[in-house]
Amino acid sequence: MESEPFLQQAAEEHPYPLVFAALSGAHLYGFPSEDSDFDIRGVHVLPATEVVGLRTGSETVQYPDDRDGHLIDLVTHDVRKFCKLLLKRNGYVLEQLYSPLVIHTSQEHAELKEIALGCITRNHVHHYAGFADNEWRLFERSDRKDLKLLLYVFRVLMTGIHLMRTGEVEGLLAESGG
Repeated sequence: MESEPFLQQAAEEHPYPLVFAALSGAHLYGFPSEDSDFDIRGVHVLPATEVVGLRTGSETVQYPDDRDGHLIDLVTHDVRKFCKLLLKRNGYVLEQLYSPLVIHTSQEHAELKEIALGCITRNHVHHYAGFADNEWRLFERSDRKDLKLLLYVFRVLMTGIHLMRTGEVEGLLAESGG
């Protein structure tokens, strides 16, 4: 993916070495609007001095940014925390890991993707069913019954169904034919 320079710059300015950074959210799901922010998700590596000892580094780095009118929401997890989330059958981190909208990658990213294949089980259905149920409740309670809220419900269901049928993580189903 040829990403926007402001996205590359946000990744390059991350305080820790990145394993990967990729777009998630509405851009990954195929329905960004003009006012959509850019959700960057990824994995970073803490230095040994921040992993061992009394004072450890942040397992999660999160900061909003505005770059020339482009709102960026960057969230990365330390590789240890990310692996814990993978083992908890978290479909959201799978979607981040396999996002085709890559801003930064590395050899470790490829290795992590290979390892994660062994973490995909039929139990991911619980993540997607729960997530879809939550999105549906948000839609029902919303005063604003717009299409984007409903698209999130369907997106979660279709992504989960695709994963359960094929064992493949695909966030952008419109292009996959899924």
